[in-house]
Amino acid sequence: MRLVIARCTVDYVGRLSSHLPSAKRLLIVKADGSVSIHADDRAYKPLNWMSPPCKLVEEPGVWRVVNKAGEELRIALEEVFEDTSHVFGPDPGLQKDGVEAHLQELLAAAPHTFGEGYTLVRREYMTAIGPVDLLCRDAAKAHVAVEIKRRGEIDGVEQLTRYLELLNRDPLLAPVAGIFAAQEIKPQARVLAEDRGIRCVVVDYDRLRGTKKDELTLF
Repeated sequence: MRLVIARCTVDYVGRLSSHLPSAKRLLIVKADGSVSIHADDRAYKPLNWMSPPCKLVEEPGVWRVVNKAGEELRIALEEVFEDTSHVFGPDPGLQKDGVEAHLQELLAAAPHTFGEGYTLVRREYMTAIGPVDLLCRDAAKAHVAVEIKRRGEIDGVEQLTRYLELLNRDPLLAPVAGIFAAQEIKPQARVLAEDRGIRCVVVDYDRLRGTKKDELTLF
């Protein structure tokens, strides 16, 4: 991972254009090729980013990050205060508890739980900030990201929101809808999810365990 603290301006040129005026920011370049720009607030959420696959081209005073669709994140460096790199090595990833992991396995085998015509694309579909539990297609062949929790709370809705922001930047996937699935969903989480256009699905774990699994090919 490379960490750069610099005063810079940032422009995103593509389907959606945006501009960040000059300010001191943290630039993060990860081993997967992703580049994100952070302010000294907003917790985990970057101001702008480019998800892999993309290519970073460094020119004097300018970084150009281009993805496969030709969209460009252009960072004009005015002053660099810090530039360090660290090797992290393989990460074991998030370990789900037994019930949550089993729910994911069962729902992957029974995507019709979410509606007639739903099919599975992939389990643990990787994004720049981690894997979304399931990536599916609905009856209209549109992509749907599913986040699965044993107990559905606000943190889970926020997590799915971040995944959707990244997935909807991929022209091969967008538009991507969201489903928040859990055995129990807290009222506050449901309100937040519905406000963001995310569908909530309460899952009957015992009933799923008795469902015969389909033979699926994951690709």
